[in-house]
Amino acid sequence: MHGIRTQGCALGLAASALLAACGGGGSERADDSAALSLSQKAGVPEATLKAAQAAAGNDRLAAARPDWFGPAGLFNRKPAFVSAEVRRTEYDGTSDDLLTAGLGKTGLAGALPPFADAVAPTAAELRRAAIYSSHRAILDMTAAGGYGSLYGPNVDAEGVATAGEGRIAGTEVLAFTDDGSGRENVVLMVQVPAHFDPKRPCIITATSSGSRGVYGAISTGEWGLKRGCAVAYTDKGTGSAPHDLASDTVPLIDGVRTSAAAAGNAAQFRAPLDAAQLAAVNAATPNRLAFKHAHSQRNPEKDWGRYTLQAVEFAFWVLNERHGLPLGHTGLVLRTVHPANTLVIASSISNGGGAAIAAAEQDRLHLIDGVAVSEPAVELPANPGVSVRRGGVERPVSAKTLYDFTTHANLYQSCAALSAQVAGAPGSAFVVAAFAANRCASLKAKGLLTGDTLAAQADDALARLADYGWEPESAVLHPSLAAFEVAPAVSVTFANALARASVADHLCGYSFAATTPQGLVTPVTAAQLAPMAATGNGVPPSAGVQLINNANPGFALRDLFSFSASTGVQDFNLDGALCLRGLLTGTGAQALALQAGLDETRRKGDLNGKPALIVHGRADALLPVSHTSRPYTALNRKVEGWRSRLSYIEVTNAQHFDGFIGLPAVLPGYDTRYVPLHVYLNRALDAMYAHLRHGAKLPPSQVVRTVPRGGTPGAAPAITAANVPAWSLQPAAADRISVSAGGVIAVPD
Repeated sequence: MHGIRTQGCALGLAASALLAACGGGGSERADDSAALSLSQKAGVPEATLKAAQAAAGNDRLAAARPDWFGPAGLFNRKPAFVSAEVRRTEYDGTSDDLLTAGLGKTGLAGALPPFADAVAPTAAELRRAAIYSSHRAILDMTAAGGYGSLYGPNVDAEGVATAGEGRIAGTEVLAFTDDGSGRENVVLMVQVPAHFDPKRPCIITATSSGSRGVYGAISTGEWGLKRGCAVAYTDKGTGSAPHDLASDTVPLIDGVRTSAAAAGNAAQFRAPLDAAQLAAVNAATPNRLAFKHAHSQRNPEKDWGRYTLQAVEFAFWVLNERHGLPLGHTGLVLRTVHPANTLVIASSISNGGGAAIAAAEQDRLHLIDGVAVSEPAVELPANPGVSVRRGGVERPVSAKTLYDFTTHANLYQSCAALSAQVAGAPGSAFVVAAFAANRCASLKAKGLLTGDTLAAQADDALARLADYGWEPESAVLHPSLAAFEVAPAVSVTFANALARASVADHLCGYSFAATTPQGLVTPVTAAQLAPMAATGNGVPPSAGVQLINNANPGFALRDLFSFSASTGVQDFNLDGALCLRGLLTGTGAQALALQAGLDETRRKGDLNGKPALIVHGRADALLPVSHTSRPYTALNRKVEGWRSRLSYIEVTNAQHFDGFIGLPAVLPGYDTRYVPLHVYLNRALDAMYAHLRHGAKLPPSQVVRTVPRGGTPGAAPAITAANVPAWSLQPAAADRISVSAGGVIAVPD
């Protein structure tokens, strides 16, 4: 429970009394003895009254007493990190709204309405498309998969499915946080539902997942909006809209495109190239695109926690702009919504969840009360000193960084997709078998695989993934991730980001561009580029932009189709994959830069005693549990000892991409095998809210054993509550996860 701290002018004082205390319409100087008398009578600190009396003294006071401002201060003032204009838009909840952009539950599940002008969509159209795309990228949007019954806009805060459309009226506020250079321009957004109650204020964070823009975690924000909480979003220095180097056009904060010259410091992202560098890139490698996550040269991941905390600070300012108490002619606004009386939960999924954990670790102002995240990407220390056990057997490889295990997957996943052990797996039909066979042979020729037959090589590749930390339940997922080029895309983006590489560097020979059907680089069309802020995911391949191998012998070619110079065959560019892997241990300038950047992203495991819930799918093949949530839980217990209040919930038959379950015609078999992890994120938020607000007990660490829908792949029966059972406050011994003070986590089979 939050106690309301009596800080500054008493919240119970009437506005007229405050105005009188602060001088009303009279002299800027009040009699000190009168102030002291009122202070004694009303219980208001004398210093507070004197501060409020100092008309036009904000800057002076802030310099003298910084604690008077900021999220925990007495008075409201826009945070110094908020640059340029602040945009506010009111949504009526009928024609347009915060959660569905006016589409409602039905519209989100249907086809996106077309833009009036395909090459010049409006800001409102881009916002609608971004909200639509972000829901569908994260959630299974099919009724059979649980949309509209277990979750979705029409499911109320108590989990009851209604007949409504779930539109939510309220205010949306957008701004940049920047360091003054105009190069950072991280997007912050706060959504305040119309039913926000300033007497019981709450805030939830929803930092974007993946490399998406600011709406990327709106499916998390949905929980907060329904509860009447303000939602603090940030794109954390990533984003879907590129700088098109050929046309020198860039996105603004709302995704609308303009020339880089016209945008100036208002560009959401502009690659840091001067005129000569831009001309050189365009001459040598025409028609390339730069993306913010990969090419900002700022290693944004090191600041994901800071950006999340800034989003919370921004939310406090926004809320007090509306609900704070103006103090007459002083220009001061008394904060009535502050950390002492506001429940704040840090949440999100994937690397947005990792950002929430980072924010909790870095929370020196005590803004965050609890953490509830799903499948978080967390970078462990180089030598965390923890042990991960499953079924009594220690995992030989665990606690590796995302870049480490992803570049390992990038080497072996496409070859492993040919193993008979995963025959018929979802997505297998999309793997180019001839190229995958070449990858197997090339790995064997370089001494990175054993086996004299293709079958043996594929089995060895699959075994090498298992030996490096993937769970047995993840094996069947490797073909679909290989088919969608997930590991190459993530490897290239994070390599560039961590090394602070310029788009002009073409790190390991990679670049991004649109292509012809044959894979040749071609100019991106206006119809592709204009909506990319809404339709892309910021980590190509995405929205018509492909991963390019500049080092393909003879000419640049789409990476998927390209040859390796060292092998002379189409093997999914093994040379590039080996180069990316080599940066992890190399001694060259780029490798050392990447290693230094990686060290900047490592977390400490100290949540400062905050209560926390992590839910993660056991089968996750993108962020394997033995490299992420399991070892982080062990590290937290080792670091915090008896202060640790972290519970880890591991969900069977759940994996990273709920959205793939919702593609039964494309990926049949996801629907029969997997349940939506999103259900458990919502439950984690419910549990954390009840704990913080009412003192309810949090569940202990445990395995939750779900029931797959089964049936025919592509036509699984509709999900029911029985498929997604609740966790237990007293789990059976066979389900309980134990964590020792020495840093050992033991997970039952």
